[in-house]
Amino acid sequence: MGPAVGGWDVRRLAGRAGRVRAPRRGLVRGHPGARHLHPRRAVVTALERHPWNTEFEWAFSHGPKQVLTPAQATQFDTEGYVVLEAAFSADESAEVVSELDAIEARVEQFLRSQADERMMIAEAGAITFSTHAVVRSERLRRFVGHPVFTALCADIIGPDANLYWDQGVYKKPEKPRRFPWHQDNGYTFVVPQQYLTCWVALTDATEQNGCPWVAPGLHRYGTLKHTYIEPLGYECFSEPSHRVAAPVTAGSIVVFSSLTPHLTGPNTTDAVRKAYIVQYAPPGARLQQGDPTAGPPTGEVTADVPERQFPVLRNGAPV
Repeated sequence: MGPAVGGWDVRRLAGRAGRVRAPRRGLVRGHPGARHLHPRRAVVTALERHPWNTEFEWAFSHGPKQVLTPAQATQFDTEGYVVLEAAFSADESAEVVSELDAIEARVEQFLRSQADERMMIAEAGAITFSTHAVVRSERLRRFVGHPVFTALCADIIGPDANLYWDQGVYKKPEKPRRFPWHQDNGYTFVVPQQYLTCWVALTDATEQNGCPWVAPGLHRYGTLKHTYIEPLGYECFSEPSHRVAAPVTAGSIVVFSSLTPHLTGPNTTDAVRKAYIVQYAPPGARLQQGDPTAGPPTGEVTADVPERQFPVLRNGAPV
């Protein structure tokens, strides 16, 4: 056992599957999984709740769904992710690629102009983030309201949903690297903690070029504590005892919760792996401000910037 945190003993996750009831604070022990990461190696990782994650309870409705099958709904509820194969046609995917390629070229050019060819976790020749692409492309603004997305919002969020974030993510073969294990809500703590991430593959995403991997089941504990790992980004643990790969073909979506720990592997091929990340949240979602290590949030900002955070679903109907 480790030191006490928040009134609970620090617990360790060491290659052990199964569910346990998580304490309101502190560390959790054990999680379900489907695949051993290193069958001959014990992996020990501490899982600590985010300091602001004090009252979280996972919620999911198993009522009628528009796009998810009953099996997919159950998988999302229990494992925190699901794959929708061939969600978009080749023409739809090609149009998105065309729009993002033009935006990403300017991002890459900007990074090349920096002294170390990087800004935060983006780096020329390694990985680029074309954030808020809907501001720069009317076609992409229409695309984020696609019926597949609004149906997913209805199935997972409810009858009302807004676009929260969008970005193209291009993983280059020039400087292969993987992301750390993280939750999307670990970068910016949003209330409510549950929102929806749609990882759209614009090229085939394989284990060789950086497809997503998820750690099933941990979404149910809410946001975990994250530590910044230079220069890769925020990390919630080094390795889980179980992880699952989600390779997908172009036009498919890896759908997961903002609370699902995930990463993408290095691109060891000779081509760029392209993805478009689109996230949706309930109206009134609030970004918490302050230093989690210093105490409670000192303020909050509502996610309602109209040019990039706008309604896509109201009263169950697309906007």
